[in-house]
Amino acid sequence: MRNLLVGLGLAGLIPGAMAQGQKWTETRSGEIVTVTNPGGQTLGYAATSGVKILTVNGFAFKDLNKNGQLDKYENWRLPVDLRAKDLASKMSVEQIAGLMLYSRHQPIPAAAGGPFAGTYGGKVFAQSGAQPYDLSDQQKEFLTKDNLRHILVTSVQSPEIAARWNNNVQALVEGIGLGIPANNSSDPRHGTRADAEYNAGAGGAISMWPGSLGLAATFNPALVKQFGQIAATEYRGLGIATALSPQVDLATDPRWSRVSGTFGEDPLLTTDIGRAYIDGFQTSTGAKEITGGWGYTSVNAMVKHWPGGGSGEGGRDAHYGYGKYAVYPGNKFQTHFRPFTEGAFKLHGKTGMASAVMPYYTISYDQDKKYNENVGNSYNKYIIGDLLRTKYKYDGVVCTDWLVTGDETAVDVFLTGKSWGVENLTVAQRHYKALLAGVDQFGGNNEAAPVLEAYQMGLKEFGVAFMRRRFEQSAVRLLKNIFRVGLFENPYVDPEVSKATVGKPEFVEAGYQAQLQSVVMLKNKAKVLPLQKNKTVYVPKRYTPAGRNFLGMATPEKLDYPVNMTIVKKYFRVTDNPDEADYALVFIQSPNSGGGYDSDDAKKGGTGYVPISLQYGEYTAQDTRDPSIAGGDPLETFTNRSYNGKQTKTINSTDLTMVTETYANMKGKPVIVSMNMSNPAVFGEFEKQANAILVNFGVQDQALLDLLTGAAEPSALLPMQMPADMKTVEEQYEDVPRDMKCYVDSEENTYDFGFGLNWKGVIRDTRTARYRKPL
Repeated sequence: MRNLLVGLGLAGLIPGAMAQGQKWTETRSGEIVTVTNPGGQTLGYAATSGVKILTVNGFAFKDLNKNGQLDKYENWRLPVDLRAKDLASKMSVEQIAGLMLYSRHQPIPAAAGGPFAGTYGGKVFAQSGAQPYDLSDQQKEFLTKDNLRHILVTSVQSPEIAARWNNNVQALVEGIGLGIPANNSSDPRHGTRADAEYNAGAGGAISMWPGSLGLAATFNPALVKQFGQIAATEYRGLGIATALSPQVDLATDPRWSRVSGTFGEDPLLTTDIGRAYIDGFQTSTGAKEITGGWGYTSVNAMVKHWPGGGSGEGGRDAHYGYGKYAVYPGNKFQTHFRPFTEGAFKLHGKTGMASAVMPYYTISYDQDKKYNENVGNSYNKYIIGDLLRTKYKYDGVVCTDWLVTGDETAVDVFLTGKSWGVENLTVAQRHYKALLAGVDQFGGNNEAAPVLEAYQMGLKEFGVAFMRRRFEQSAVRLLKNIFRVGLFENPYVDPEVSKATVGKPEFVEAGYQAQLQSVVMLKNKAKVLPLQKNKTVYVPKRYTPAGRNFLGMATPEKLDYPVNMTIVKKYFRVTDNPDEADYALVFIQSPNSGGGYDSDDAKKGGTGYVPISLQYGEYTAQDTRDPSIAGGDPLETFTNRSYNGKQTKTINSTDLTMVTETYANMKGKPVIVSMNMSNPAVFGEFEKQANAILVNFGVQDQALLDLLTGAAEPSALLPMQMPADMKTVEEQYEDVPRDMKCYVDSEENTYDFGFGLNWKGVIRDTRTARYRKPL
């Protein structure tokens, strides 16, 4: 048993200290010591960190700053607000600046090269002899030198490795300064691997769920809340206490490349689904609750992207300079606030509101009616200060999106700075402008230097008292999110518990059931579905030409089956000869024509701007907006971004050929088309050549086969409209939800928002009654 420390003058400072004797006990596993306080909080600390235990009224407390006395911030019996304010007042400017940093993407272990590279003792991981859970040189530096405490974790090899890495991080930071724990975070990591096989009695690396659009397609907030609860439990098992989600942008332009990460285009559905998602993530119950719904299974939700990023002109995305402008031709700017103001900030659960908000990169063009600035949202005092902070009274953390403060190097590069509208400012000036707008934290910045430089700028303009108060204001917001989830008491996770929890069978089962509920049946001519098992099917191979992904990285040419044939053979006999087949199963992706910019066109002297197409065939834009509403970039010599009269092609036009050729080869026998949808599509190109159509938003192949063969019944509804044609797409307004003329199929069904079929026909239930109302 460890020696008890009574701090200098402690008994005099706290009445009754030691009067009742020690109540707590401790155990040790490796380097991690666990302290049990009967009737109080369980503590965890690293034996190597130098932290001692204080005993007050028989209870144990961690002496994180090693001063021998119980400071308010170390006292788990006190309210979080009081603890956070006490700690913020003790922090140096340098420590607060570090708290304001949010790391660049950190794969565990670090990559050998590329933008997320790292070293171990100066060597790449494979040559270093390091363990995969060891800290990289760069991680040690930003944690110690720059006082960074918010880490974005990307890939991990296993739950045990994630847990051990977390413990190594926490042991390091616990032993320095004021002992502030790391608040590790993640982008969504519960997506599916299509070819993975599901077994009801088996677990997995992590539970797999439909993508965001798929969750929305269930039209079932209760299911989404369950997802949040399970995902949060798994996150905490990985040592992750903040989710950089949900993405509640209204996908009001169907061409936007981030539609698949949203809950669709409808304000009410997105509000309900987003609220349920956050309630699930943030709420702890029972013995896991500390206070106010927060506790040891809570995960902070960073809702994004204020004030909504789904209305980029022409459907272009603001990760790139060519997509920096969000436009509002339908005057629906405030409609995009609803998922935040009516959902994320008005939770049904006890936590009340999302604990963090991320603004989008976009310049919300001509929407600043007070200061008349056209600058990125994180820099806009009207959008952050006047609207978010003042009008909507949001006092949680505001964190910029990644690389907002960096310098732009090209309009068409993903990993470049995105300082839209403030390109003429220095990096430090950008930090300063964002701070004055109401931002607390800087995504993708590992270095404290520009934040400290911004502090010095504030001293010259406003003086010490103002800037100290401003820094402490952000520190309190950031610290509250660490206190509320119990990290100051115990930031450590047991690798064996993580291994048993993350991806356990009941979680995997819940995810699979959600997948089954997320697939939309659009067509079922003559009730060809469900199919009879053990019949003979023909599955054409899918050709994918060489191209580039969203990150701009090259993708290879490929010809292969688009589905796991081993799984298919458990349901059907398989043939490569359509003449022998009873049915054909055609698996396609929604049309992909890129992001609306052609670098080759720009190199040849053109503007580079081209249309984004939602049809497979070549598309020439006609009678489209000219001039553009917005435009202008330091790297461009023009402001008109119109693409009128220009042509574009999809990289997967052969998907259409797969359908039409299969239809011809099957000679009247049923053709079933399954589309993995990232964006809405023009179904008129192929719908008549399909007897049945299913749409999914990221599920396992097995889920599709279970639905095709009647093991489950389709129940999902479209979370977005499907356009009648590209003319309709061009005529819709980027900012207006549900404003398209929708496609009508051969069965006289309209592919509108909220449409879906089950075995009986068109679904009409309580969900359609609530959500299909006219806007």
